[in-house]
Amino acid sequence: MPKLILVRHGQSLWNLEDRFTGWVDVPLTDQGRAEARRAGKLLSGYKLDVAYTSGLTRAQNTLALIAEEMGVDIPTIRDAALNERHYGDLQGLNKAQTAAKFGAEQVHIWRRSYDVPPPNGESLELTAKRTLPFFERCILGDIAQGKNVLVVAHGNSNRSIVMQLDKLSQEEVLNLNLGTAVPLVYELTETGAVVTKQILS
Repeated sequence: MPKLILVRHGQSLWNLEDRFTGWVDVPLTDQGRAEARRAGKLLSGYKLDVAYTSGLTRAQNTLALIAEEMGVDIPTIRDAALNERHYGDLQGLNKAQTAAKFGAEQVHIWRRSYDVPPPNGESLELTAKRTLPFFERCILGDIAQGKNVLVVAHGNSNRSIVMQLDKLSQEEVLNLNLGTAVPLVYELTETGAVVTKQILS
């Protein structure tokens, strides 16, 4: 049965600085690069037919380090449909400073609600509305052909995919946190139904 492997990128500079990153193209930290290499070690031995990543370099560099550690050259498709959630006016702001400016309760709603976006940004619901059609058309299209697929993207784009695969409600997905560079390995039927799920750590 085909496998789908989801990986959030390794720690980025703004993850480290606790800033809202969104679509800003920030680099991986040394720790993020080490996390990516560790993910590559955990995935060594898996056969991969195609990889998908976002339009942002922190995901692309994580994928490159995973492939390098695995010693493989994977055909790769990059698409902004897999980009992180756009945080709008919050992008670049430190999370503690943002809470001081807008109030902790309001920032919590923007960060953790399903359907309330920050000013000029995306909610998880809006992120899913661009990520899932691409996932269903392209990624599940490869799964239907029996291909093993690696997706290296972001916390929220991957959360929207996990929400669909794991059949999580809007309330349940709010408690879902994906660690940096931790592979989730799904075994799927060729129609995209989940047979098994494993977290490699």
